[in-house]
Amino acid sequence: MHIPYKPELPKTNQPIVIIGASGIVKDAHLPAYKIAGFEVFGITNRTFAKAQAMANEFGIPHAFETVADAVRNAPANAVYDITVLPEQYIEILEQLPDGAAVLIQKPMGNDLAEAKGILEVCERKKLVGAINFQLRFAPFVAAARHLINEGIIGELYDMEFKVTVNTPWELFPLIKVHPRLEILFHSVHYIDCIRSFAGDPKSVLAKTWKHPLKDLSSSRSTIILDYGDTMRAVINTNHDHHFGPEHEESYIKWEGTKGAIKAKMGLLMNYPAGLEDVFEYAVANDEGKYEWNKVQLEGSWFPEAFVGTMANLMRYKEGSDTVLHASVENVLGTMKVVEACYISNKKGGVPQMEL
Repeated sequence: MHIPYKPELPKTNQPIVIIGASGIVKDAHLPAYKIAGFEVFGITNRTFAKAQAMANEFGIPHAFETVADAVRNAPANAVYDITVLPEQYIEILEQLPDGAAVLIQKPMGNDLAEAKGILEVCERKKLVGAINFQLRFAPFVAAARHLINEGIIGELYDMEFKVTVNTPWELFPLIKVHPRLEILFHSVHYIDCIRSFAGDPKSVLAKTWKHPLKDLSSSRSTIILDYGDTMRAVINTNHDHHFGPEHEESYIKWEGTKGAIKAKMGLLMNYPAGLEDVFEYAVANDEGKYEWNKVQLEGSWFPEAFVGTMANLMRYKEGSDTVLHASVENVLGTMKVVEACYISNKKGGVPQMEL
């Protein structure tokens, strides 16, 4: 079976201006744009030396000292790629030209109030804004979406994320000290991905935990998204499994009335080197027995999925795509779920001693 999973590329050239020169730009954004053949016009960073160094390494023609300089010199049809920390988003968005296309790094603010503020700026300035929730465009997610949309596995009734890994948070020094670490910066990907398949949940139950020996606000979470009596959606993450690779897990599983899909997310295991992804699906044969089929997909979450978010934004801006999948309007729903998770975590469960 042929499974289309690669993103369609824009028909027009839209030069990219990158705001921020962080590690994710080096590891994912710029390699992805090279794969896709996108033109990167310029880059800016608060520490100009970082922008200049990255421009030299990747052959970017212009390095700018400020956002204002970048905007002033950018082509009229430039797409802005914001890759800084969430608290800087609104300040930067205010400096962009009205009507510009902009891809904003996830999450959409530190909390729901900031997310609403980002949406307000985008609406007021008529910015074509999207949030870089690139897991939606990972090869294994895109392949699963095709099988589900084509009815191959029937009606989707179960979606599960399971992550049991040893995450090196020290690679993210600015993020690891955040008071909303695990759900806001990691499980948010899974919340957003589930929403892209099942829509907005009716309610949310969540608990996030610290590790007794680590100075982190949270490193393990369990999240249940309530879609009613038949559709189950659950996220279980454990970033503290430092007992060797033998029992590490990292997968998404979709189950439907006619079959199932399982995708191993190799990136998160042995991070940042990662392991190979594995994509499999099962449907019944003529005898009614289920057979698992392994499909070799090219690319992974990093960096190839980053092509998808940018390509969709460019195609929407030029009119080739009618839907901006991770628009700021859509992703506000993801941030509402995140906020509900933290409220649920704070409220806790039902005390059985009171029953």
